[in-house]
Amino acid sequence: MAHVVGDPELWTYGGERKLHRKLSHEEGSRKMEDDILKGRMGHELEKLPLFPLDTVLFPQASLRLHVFEDRYRELVRVCLDEERPFGVVLIRAGEEVGGFADPYMVGTLARIKDVSRFDDGRMDIHIIGERRFRIRRLDEDAAPFLVGHVEPVLEHPIEDDDRAEVLVMQARENVELLVKRFFERQHFSVQVMFPTDAVDLSFSIANLLSMENLQKQRLLETTDTLDRFEDLLPVLQDALQESESPNYFRIASRDLAEWVNPN
Repeated sequence: MAHVVGDPELWTYGGERKLHRKLSHEEGSRKMEDDILKGRMGHELEKLPLFPLDTVLFPQASLRLHVFEDRYRELVRVCLDEERPFGVVLIRAGEEVGGFADPYMVGTLARIKDVSRFDDGRMDIHIIGERRFRIRRLDEDAAPFLVGHVEPVLEHPIEDDDRAEVLVMQARENVELLVKRFFERQHFSVQVMFPTDAVDLSFSIANLLSMENLQKQRLLETTDTLDRFEDLLPVLQDALQESESPNYFRIASRDLAEWVNPN
């Protein structure tokens, strides 16, 4: 399982994974070199190392991980050496630590922003979510870690401008009230800043709110921006209602400061 260590954004992983055969570092790296192959429908499939977690990473969101399991230390080493990203996927079934994890098929490509190393090989890494991907095939024995053959998940263009204007306005108003209420309890006056792109805004709101992983995964898999806003609005309204309580502390974003400018 994952454990929160200090910072609620810091998760910990450990244990060993059993493979049908043991691969050397060099062999594992060679198997990662063939990055692009053709899919059945003509899509280019990228060969991507996968990091199954008990959390959902959204595009543009950040996450801090404490990595001590051998297979994921090797994954980080390969990605740093080759300056390549890896994929974060929510676990559908199985164990996060030690055993095999069966992931959901849609995840988020993650880029390592910075890393801190310990003498015993453990690492703290800070990752940023980029674009989404869909797994077309899993290759469990390609390396000491899970590898997927993936393709990008594309967002549908927004065609209903009137509906978009209403939904975005409602979402912005609710988020602004929620964030200001959070800071007012701490005696701060802030100006709330919003992403200008509607897709980015929808994912930023999804990252801000406290939700079950399955609900987050559905939002990640949704390819219609306006449908995502319609799913988020009831959650936002519930959070606003709950935030009227003096003891409300359910805002889950680890990057809340990025939403505001202090007045």
